[in-house]
Amino acid sequence: MHESITKSIRDGRTVTLVGVLVNTILIILKLMTGIFGNSQALIADAVHSISDLFTDIAVLIGLQIRYKPPDEKHHFGHARVETLATSFVGIILIGTALYLGIDAAFNIYSHTESHPTVLALMGAGVSVVLKEFLYQYTIRTGRRIKSQLIVANAWHHRSDALSSVAVLAGVAGTQIRPSWYFLDAFAALLVSFFIVKVGLEILKEALHEFTDTAPGGEVIDRIMNCALTVNGVNAAHDLKVRTSGGRYQMEIHIVVDGRLTVIEGHKVAKAVEHCLAEDVGNFDHITVHVDPDIS
Repeated sequence: MHESITKSIRDGRTVTLVGVLVNTILIILKLMTGIFGNSQALIADAVHSISDLFTDIAVLIGLQIRYKPPDEKHHFGHARVETLATSFVGIILIGTALYLGIDAAFNIYSHTESHPTVLALMGAGVSVVLKEFLYQYTIRTGRRIKSQLIVANAWHHRSDALSSVAVLAGVAGTQIRPSWYFLDAFAALLVSFFIVKVGLEILKEALHEFTDTAPGGEVIDRIMNCALTVNGVNAAHDLKVRTSGGRYQMEIHIVVDGRLTVIEGHKVAKAVEHCLAEDVGNFDHITVHVDPDIS
């Protein structure tokens, strides 16, 4: 297996396992401080954290399969497994947000009062710090190894951090003035809208991959410009690009002098591949067709 792929798997697995450890600690912390600190919101937040464990497992499975080499039944590899796992994370995010939003709306409607103690405030504060650290660590890793799955999981960590912020605001508000008990519910409702937005954006990107949507015009222009700058390429056409597992798969036709030998034409095609890999990057598969210019 290519060294860079091996490193990507290792880095992705490491950041996810760190997430599993932190989430397990936070679930126990939130439950204990929620129960003994008399905070229903913090207990609900602990339930939210449990969903992170399920997504971490999905990420680990997706990473393990995503980098498997092509086989007889999967000629283009298994990158779409990562896309499928990313969709799962997006759905979990939306489901979590709806749960938080409906619960918050119900508490607002029923004027549910909660009077948590300082212990609950401490639990929520620790949760915010740890989850924000986990978000920063995970999203940087995801962007570095170009994994949409890891980036999506990072946003799941951020959603947990934001829900803890809502809990923190609500608990702090009741400490300042008990009549402000409603702050927790309103903050949670606001956070739920943000989480839904993030979940929909993740699902949108996954849908683009499932439907073989081409990347933006900037990427297309960079590919064409790169191919046309290679010595020996007279023209380029029939460019087709799609994204799979966060990486580009493409084919392009280049026009070369019809008097070139097969070997010379092959060298030009390899030069185009090298240019694309160096100047554009993030490619999983490149096919360059050589057409002779017989004019």
